[in-house]
Amino acid sequence: MAWLTVSKGQTMLDAALVPLVKRSLDRPAHALAARGVSADQVTLAGFAIGLMAVLAIWAGLFWLALLGLALNRLADGLDGAVARLTQPTDRGAFLDIALDFMVYGLFPLGFALHDPAVNALPAAVLICSFIGTGSSFLAFSIIAEKRGLTSQDYPTKGIYYLGGLTEGTETIALFVAMCLLPAAFPWLAYTFAALCTITTLSRWLAGWRMFG
Repeated sequence: MAWLTVSKGQTMLDAALVPLVKRSLDRPAHALAARGVSADQVTLAGFAIGLMAVLAIWAGLFWLALLGLALNRLADGLDGAVARLTQPTDRGAFLDIALDFMVYGLFPLGFALHDPAVNALPAAVLICSFIGTGSSFLAFSIIAEKRGLTSQDYPTKGIYYLGGLTEGTETIALFVAMCLLPAAFPWLAYTFAALCTITTLSRWLAGWRMFG
């Protein structure tokens, strides 16, 4: 799958978008930091907005959910930018990844609650696949930290980032597609779950080889 990646740990989407996003967030991050807004406050506000987006999905207000998703992702970028301007902390890194994972799991749950008869099973399959990618990601990070390893692809992250076929950018693209095409949720969920399975297997293999 070399054609899908540009370097170890980065997909093409991440490599193209991350530098652009960082540059676009510099000015608002400076404005927030100058007003005394902390990175943790931005993280928590973004999580609250993510919860409201899930409730909007449940109610069938998909355009409102799309707006909430956009604001949640904006907060996710801003918290790191603000932290780099002030004082990055372990608590901030913990909140960032823990709350991101929760929003990722709750988003498909919103579709299951909206139409259980059609969406419950594909949502369950997708959430299960998220457990695979999330647990393999965190397990690898724990052992990498224990061994003193660092990620050259994500030097500013608070923990070791092991990339894969389905990372944050691809997951957000999936959620956008779900909001725009809610009737296609089952097929989108099953397709992405299959891609998540590939990511999980690749991370298992990486851990098997590196930690042997």
